[in-house]
Amino acid sequence: MEANILVVEDDEDINLIVRRYLEKENYKTAGAFSGTEARLLLSMNTYDLIILDLMIPGITGEKLMDGIRGQSNVPVLIISAKSSLEDKVGMLKAGADDYMTKPFEREEVLARVEALLRRSRLSTATANTAANSLSKADYVLKQLVLKPSSREVLVKDNPVELTAYEFDILCFLMKNPDCVYTKEQLYQEVWNSGYYGEDNTINVHISNIRKKIKEFDDESYIKTVWGIGFKIDNK
Repeated sequence: MEANILVVEDDEDINLIVRRYLEKENYKTAGAFSGTEARLLLSMNTYDLIILDLMIPGITGEKLMDGIRGQSNVPVLIISAKSSLEDKVGMLKAGADDYMTKPFEREEVLARVEALLRRSRLSTATANTAANSLSKADYVLKQLVLKPSSREVLVKDNPVELTAYEFDILCFLMKNPDCVYTKEQLYQEVWNSGYYGEDNTINVHISNIRKKIKEFDDESYIKTVWGIGFKIDNK
């Protein structure tokens, strides 16, 4: 299936290079060179994935990210020269699905794009075909119901809007509620690719899951096992 990808990057050379990478893999692309132009394109078109630089003129990448998440769960891959831990954590908490730093390699860009699109398509396909009623395949913990078939999470009957990666992390933990998983195990299971060593990525996604659940229930659902990793808090 052909995917339509928006590349938001003010450097014309980098914008062109990334789009050429994608087009050689038969992706359809569009380029925006400022946050303002990107917002206009997003208001007129639908995209399957957005590649976003942060240091762009007009509307900043950070503000554009907030606007995107206010309206859509489209996968967003950040590619930025900002390489500090604070920048990465901030954008992942803001709803970005993945974060890469410049300079970058073609193979890694394509691998991350493919992984994001794969999970997004799986989410859409299962949501379109699943029944809404509680089934034997659903997972129930305290006031939380997780529906793998429709990729829904409900807390006290309130829908919890998780990103694709957040859902997959929570689902994997709930399938194995008595097991403790390291960050590396979670990364390899959920991302289904080599471990890039970005240890804090898992921390940020877990933090986002907890925060979204806490909007409806103060109970603990994911337990940190210090020095090891994470597990479901089923006590």
